[in-house]
Amino acid sequence: MYLGLDFGTSSVKGVLIDDRQKIIGTASSPLKVSRPHDGWSEQKPEDWWKAAHAVVKTLRKSKPKAIAAVDGIGLSGQQHGATLIDKAGHVLRPCILWNDARSFQECKDILAREPRALAISGNIPLAGFTAPKLVWVKKHEPRVFDAVDKVLLPKDYIRYRMTGEFASDMSDSSGTYWLDVAKRQWSDDLLRATDMRRDQMPRLCEGTDATGRLTAAVAKAWGMPKRPVVAGGGGDNAASACGIGAVTDGAAFVSIGTSGVMFVSNDRFSPNAARAVHAFCHAVPDTWHQMGVILSATASLEWLAGVLRTPAPQLTKALGTKLSGPSSALFLPYLSGERTPVGDAQVRGLMMGLGHETDARTMTHAVLDGVAFAFRDSLVALQDAGTSVKRVMAVGGGTKSELWLRIIATALGVPVDLPASGDVGGAFGAARLGLMAATGASYRSVCTPPKIARTIRPEAKARAAYEDAYGRYQRIYPAIKEINRP
Repeated sequence: MYLGLDFGTSSVKGVLIDDRQKIIGTASSPLKVSRPHDGWSEQKPEDWWKAAHAVVKTLRKSKPKAIAAVDGIGLSGQQHGATLIDKAGHVLRPCILWNDARSFQECKDILAREPRALAISGNIPLAGFTAPKLVWVKKHEPRVFDAVDKVLLPKDYIRYRMTGEFASDMSDSSGTYWLDVAKRQWSDDLLRATDMRRDQMPRLCEGTDATGRLTAAVAKAWGMPKRPVVAGGGGDNAASACGIGAVTDGAAFVSIGTSGVMFVSNDRFSPNAARAVHAFCHAVPDTWHQMGVILSATASLEWLAGVLRTPAPQLTKALGTKLSGPSSALFLPYLSGERTPVGDAQVRGLMMGLGHETDARTMTHAVLDGVAFAFRDSLVALQDAGTSVKRVMAVGGGTKSELWLRIIATALGVPVDLPASGDVGGAFGAARLGLMAATGASYRSVCTPPKIARTIRPEAKARAAYEDAYGRYQRIYPAIKEINRP
């Protein structure tokens, strides 16, 4: 048996699988985000640990024999979070999360101190990344900064609590902005640019590596007498790619969740820092990936649902499933800034083309279009880096909307595949990594893609209208970037 634990922003999820990768049980436990100031986003690491206990307790109650037979555990987690640990192993402050925007100025500071940063990392520094957060902490919380002994990503803090080991996989570490991504090793130059040292970093491993075993105390508390090995694991998107089977060159998926991701697996390092493409290591050896990242995907629809005081499913249901063309309104989904392709933490969203005739249906359609156009921006940025995407698999809560899938397929101009059944998310991918760490099995034999239930193809009759609307969408950000700021 193998357990995958995914530490997301809103919950911790667990998936238990057997030797044939059949899902035996699932469980989840909610998490809360604290926003003490505008643009801030934090969580208490102890809450992750409590949620992990709750997930395992639920699985143990329903599947005690399966839990007792667990041989390997894989970890998946939200990326970029700065979890600061002192020499005694205590947390120094709440973790600053991936969607925290406070350190936008510190990104400029890093580039000023290390002009070769883009060449070393292959990425531009973004406020959500880990390194700028530490520069901010040094400026504003110097006593905390001076006490930092280790900086851990969220899932790696849990690894420490589980095993006593300080370790991190390549995919998650790529999002710190301290990694030489091409060489898959820490960069002393990038560390120096933020006044950090290599000894403050966890040791690096591949996602398929065994990094340690559960401590005797945790194994007893979790009912796992075998003291299973804990795999390196992966950042949430890389782990999801392992669950989907996107581990070979050109395999791609779109994740329509709170945030949105256009993910493509690569057999070589393929950066495009100028368009804010994330060029990271994959969670499997000798493989990389590219990501275009949208900070507000289903979050945009939930925002509109809150404004209109109407549940999001009700808003999308009112539009039906047929697609004749785009909305008459245009929506820029930059509600909390944006990553790809602009890398701007300060810009905010916009709804334009409103008239007296504009109603909830028009605005809902505009939101669906705007997120689809943001995915198109990511696709274009990936193509500019030399990547060819012929089709994508769709995952996430947004896939429940048939119309949204049609819009995305039409805006992208490529077929969108839907998996037949089962869980192919980060927790399932983490369980697969746990299996490989315990057995030594090859990722090519383990990380196979699921069966496809159906394929959504671009709507030929609406394609020209969407091309025209996308052209207008592309002109919005350059026109408003200097005036549309908080």
